[in-house]
Amino acid sequence: MFLRERTTQAEYFDGLRPREELKDFYRSLERVNRFFINGEPFQRMIPRLLGPDACRQLRLLDLGAGDGTLGKELTMWARKRGWEWTVTSLDFNPTALGLGGGERVAGSAVDLPFLDDTFDVVIASQMTHHLQCTKIPRHFAESWRVASKAVLISDLHRNALLYATLFVTLRLQGHSRDFIEDALLSVQRGWRVAELRELTKKSGIAQLKVHLYFGARVLVMGRKLS
Repeated sequence: MFLRERTTQAEYFDGLRPREELKDFYRSLERVNRFFINGEPFQRMIPRLLGPDACRQLRLLDLGAGDGTLGKELTMWARKRGWEWTVTSLDFNPTALGLGGGERVAGSAVDLPFLDDTFDVVIASQMTHHLQCTKIPRHFAESWRVASKAVLISDLHRNALLYATLFVTLRLQGHSRDFIEDALLSVQRGWRVAELRELTKKSGIAQLKVHLYFGARVLVMGRKLS
Protein backbone atom coordinates (compact mmCIF):
# COMPACT_ATOMS: atom_id res chain seq x y z
CA MET A 1 0.00 0.00 0.00
CA PHE A 2 1.26 3.48 -0.94
CA LEU A 3 3.00 5.28 1.98
CA ARG A 4 2.45 2.37 4.35
CA GLU A 5 6.19 2.03 4.83
CA ARG A 6 8.36 5.04 5.62
CA THR A 7 11.16 5.73 3.16
CA THR A 8 14.65 6.74 4.34
CA GLN A 9 15.89 8.08 1.01
CA ALA A 10 17.91 11.27 1.47
CA GLU A 11 16.56 14.51 0.08
CA TYR A 12 18.53 16.61 -2.41
CA PHE A 13 18.78 19.58 -0.06
CA ASP A 14 19.95 17.41 2.84
CA GLY A 15 23.40 17.77 1.30
CA LEU A 16 25.50 20.94 1.26
CA ARG A 17 24.39 23.18 -1.61
CA PRO A 18 25.69 26.52 -2.96
CA ARG A 19 24.41 29.66 -1.25
CA GLU A 20 22.36 30.87 -4.22
CA GLU A 21 20.71 27.47 -4.60
CA LEU A 22 19.82 27.49 -0.90
CA LYS A 23 18.36 30.99 -1.21
CA ASP A 24 16.03 29.76 -3.93
CA PHE A 25 15.14 26.72 -1.83
CA TYR A 26 14.19 28.75 1.24
CA ARG A 27 12.28 31.23 -0.88
CA SER A 28 10.19 28.33 -2.19
CA LEU A 29 9.87 26.81 1.28
CA GLU A 30 8.56 30.08 2.69
CA ARG A 31 5.84 30.21 0.03
CA VAL A 32 4.74 26.65 0.77
CA ASN A 33 4.88 27.10 4.53
CA ARG A 34 2.83 30.28 4.29
CA PHE A 35 0.19 28.41 2.28
CA PHE A 36 0.06 25.56 4.82
CA ILE A 37 0.24 27.95 7.84
CA ASN A 38 3.43 26.35 9.15
CA GLY A 39 3.61 28.38 12.36
CA GLU A 40 0.03 27.66 13.45
CA PRO A 41 0.75 24.57 15.65
CA PHE A 42 3.24 26.61 17.70
CA GLN A 43 0.96 29.65 17.94
CA ARG A 44 -1.88 27.47 19.17
CA MET A 45 -0.13 24.87 21.30
CA ILE A 46 2.58 26.82 23.16
CA PRO A 47 -0.02 29.00 24.93
CA ARG A 48 -2.11 25.89 25.55
CA LEU A 49 0.84 24.06 27.09
CA LEU A 50 2.06 26.93 29.26
CA GLY A 51 -0.93 29.21 29.74
CA PRO A 52 -1.11 32.79 28.41
CA ASP A 53 0.55 34.38 31.45
CA ALA A 54 3.67 32.22 31.05
CA CYS A 55 3.89 33.25 27.37
CA ARG A 56 4.54 36.92 28.02
CA GLN A 57 8.29 36.41 27.82
CA LEU A 58 9.85 33.28 26.36
CA ARG A 59 13.24 32.13 25.09
CA LEU A 60 12.79 29.62 22.28
CA LEU A 61 15.26 27.33 20.53
CA ASP A 62 14.29 26.36 16.97
CA LEU A 63 15.99 23.15 15.85
CA GLY A 64 16.71 22.65 12.16
CA ALA A 65 15.79 26.29 11.69
CA GLY A 66 17.41 26.82 8.29
CA ASP A 67 17.21 30.53 7.48
CA GLY A 68 15.20 31.26 10.63
CA THR A 69 11.89 32.13 8.96
CA LEU A 70 9.79 30.31 11.56
CA GLY A 71 11.48 32.12 14.43
CA LYS A 72 10.89 35.47 12.76
CA GLU A 73 7.22 34.61 12.20
CA LEU A 74 6.68 33.55 15.81
CA THR A 75 8.48 36.62 17.18
CA MET A 76 6.24 38.94 15.13
CA TRP A 77 3.11 36.99 16.06
CA ALA A 78 3.95 37.18 19.78
CA ARG A 79 4.74 40.91 19.56
CA LYS A 80 1.24 41.62 18.23
CA ARG A 81 -0.08 40.12 21.47
CA GLY A 82 2.22 42.15 23.66
CA TRP A 83 4.51 39.20 24.29
CA GLU A 84 8.28 39.15 23.95
CA TRP A 85 9.58 35.97 22.36
CA THR A 86 13.25 35.64 21.45
CA VAL A 87 14.26 32.77 19.17
CA THR A 88 17.67 31.17 18.71
CA SER A 89 18.00 29.32 15.41
CA LEU A 90 20.08 26.13 15.33
CA ASP A 91 20.97 24.27 12.14
CA PHE A 92 23.77 21.95 11.05
CA ASN A 93 24.27 24.02 7.88
CA PRO A 94 26.04 27.35 8.53
CA THR A 95 25.28 28.53 4.98
CA ALA A 96 21.55 28.22 5.62
CA LEU A 97 21.90 30.05 8.94
CA GLY A 98 23.79 32.82 7.15
CA LEU A 99 20.72 33.59 5.07
CA GLY A 100 18.82 34.79 8.14
CA GLY A 101 19.36 37.06 11.12
CA GLY A 102 19.03 37.06 14.87
CA GLU A 103 20.67 34.60 17.23
CA ARG A 104 22.12 31.71 15.20
CA VAL A 105 24.09 28.63 16.25
CA ALA A 106 25.54 25.96 13.97
CA GLY A 107 25.14 22.59 15.64
CA SER A 108 23.49 19.19 15.80
CA ALA A 109 19.96 18.51 17.03
CA VAL A 110 21.19 15.30 18.64
CA ASP A 111 24.08 16.91 20.54
CA LEU A 112 22.94 20.37 21.55
CA PRO A 113 25.73 22.77 22.58
CA PHE A 114 23.77 24.26 25.50
CA LEU A 115 23.50 23.78 29.25
CA ASP A 116 20.42 22.22 30.85
CA ASP A 117 17.34 24.49 30.93
CA THR A 118 18.96 27.15 28.74
CA PHE A 119 15.68 27.86 26.89
CA ASP A 120 12.08 28.02 28.00
CA VAL A 121 10.73 26.12 25.00
CA VAL A 122 12.44 23.97 22.37
CA ILE A 123 10.64 23.69 19.04
CA ALA A 124 11.26 21.99 15.70
CA SER A 125 9.24 22.04 12.50
CA GLN A 126 9.51 19.29 9.90
CA MET A 127 13.10 18.45 10.75
CA THR A 128 12.82 15.20 12.71
CA HIS A 129 12.19 13.13 9.57
CA HIS A 130 15.63 14.19 8.33
CA LEU A 131 17.33 12.25 11.14
CA GLN A 132 18.17 8.57 11.24
CA CYS A 133 15.67 6.69 13.39
CA THR A 134 18.41 5.52 15.72
CA LYS A 135 19.25 9.16 16.55
CA ILE A 136 15.73 10.42 17.15
CA PRO A 137 15.40 9.25 20.80
CA ARG A 138 18.52 11.25 21.62
CA HIS A 139 17.10 14.21 19.67
CA PHE A 140 14.03 14.10 21.91
CA ALA A 141 16.11 13.68 25.06
CA GLU A 142 18.44 16.56 24.16
CA SER A 143 15.48 18.82 23.38
CA TRP A 144 14.01 17.99 26.78
CA ARG A 145 17.33 18.57 28.54
CA VAL A 146 17.84 22.15 27.34
CA ALA A 147 14.17 23.17 27.78
CA SER A 148 13.06 24.51 31.15
CA LYS A 149 9.31 24.59 30.39
CA ALA A 150 8.24 22.65 27.30
CA VAL A 151 9.12 20.87 24.07
CA LEU A 152 6.98 21.05 20.92
CA ILE A 153 8.10 19.19 17.81
CA SER A 154 5.96 19.20 14.67
CA ASP A 155 6.47 16.94 11.67
CA LEU A 156 4.56 15.62 8.69
CA HIS A 157 1.92 12.93 8.95
CA ARG A 158 2.58 10.36 6.22
CA ASN A 159 -0.69 9.96 4.33
CA ALA A 160 -2.01 9.98 0.77
CA LEU A 161 -4.23 13.05 1.14
CA LEU A 162 -1.33 15.24 2.27
CA TYR A 163 0.85 13.85 -0.52
CA ALA A 164 -1.80 14.57 -3.18
CA THR A 165 -2.53 18.06 -1.81
CA LEU A 166 1.15 18.93 -1.79
CA PHE A 167 1.65 17.46 -5.28
CA VAL A 168 -1.04 19.73 -6.74
CA THR A 169 -0.06 22.82 -4.74
CA LEU A 170 3.62 22.67 -5.68
CA ARG A 171 2.88 22.39 -9.36
CA LEU A 172 0.37 25.21 -9.30
CA GLN A 173 2.92 27.40 -7.50
CA GLY A 174 5.56 26.57 -10.14
CA HIS A 175 8.44 25.37 -7.97
CA SER A 176 11.63 23.77 -9.30
CA ARG A 177 11.80 20.05 -9.95
CA ASP A 178 14.36 19.49 -7.18
CA PHE A 179 12.22 21.33 -4.64
CA ILE A 180 9.07 19.44 -5.62
CA GLU A 181 10.82 16.08 -5.41
CA ASP A 182 12.22 16.92 -1.97
CA ALA A 183 8.86 18.15 -0.66
CA LEU A 184 7.07 15.00 -1.74
CA LEU A 185 9.89 12.88 -0.38
CA SER A 186 9.42 14.67 2.96
CA VAL A 187 5.89 13.27 3.14
CA GLN A 188 7.23 9.80 2.32
CA ARG A 189 9.75 10.23 5.15
CA GLY A 190 7.06 11.52 7.51
CA TRP A 191 5.52 9.71 10.44
CA ARG A 192 2.59 7.76 11.74
CA VAL A 193 1.60 8.31 15.36
CA ALA A 194 2.58 4.81 16.47
CA GLU A 195 6.07 5.21 15.01
CA LEU A 196 6.81 8.38 16.95
CA ARG A 197 5.28 6.99 20.12
CA GLU A 198 7.76 4.13 19.97
CA LEU A 199 10.64 6.57 19.51
CA THR A 200 9.51 8.76 22.42
CA LYS A 201 9.46 5.67 24.64
CA LYS A 202 13.06 4.98 23.66
CA SER A 203 14.00 8.54 24.64
CA GLY A 204 13.08 7.78 28.25
CA ILE A 205 11.06 11.02 28.54
CA ALA A 206 7.68 9.88 29.81
CA GLN A 207 6.21 13.40 29.68
CA LEU A 208 6.48 13.57 25.89
CA LYS A 209 3.21 12.65 24.19
CA VAL A 210 2.40 12.19 20.50
CA HIS A 211 -0.73 13.59 18.87
CA LEU A 212 -2.16 13.65 15.36
CA TYR A 213 -2.81 17.30 14.46
CA PHE A 214 -5.58 17.98 11.95
CA GLY A 215 -4.53 15.00 9.85
CA ALA A 216 -1.48 16.65 8.28
CA ARG A 217 0.98 16.84 11.17
CA VAL A 218 2.15 14.77 14.10
CA LEU A 219 3.13 16.63 17.26
CA VAL A 220 5.55 15.45 19.94
CA MET A 221 5.08 17.66 22.97
CA GLY A 222 5.36 17.84 26.71
CA ARG A 223 5.51 20.30 29.57
CA LYS A 224 7.96 20.23 32.44
CA LEU A 225 6.31 20.53 35.81
CA SER A 226 8.02 23.01 38.11
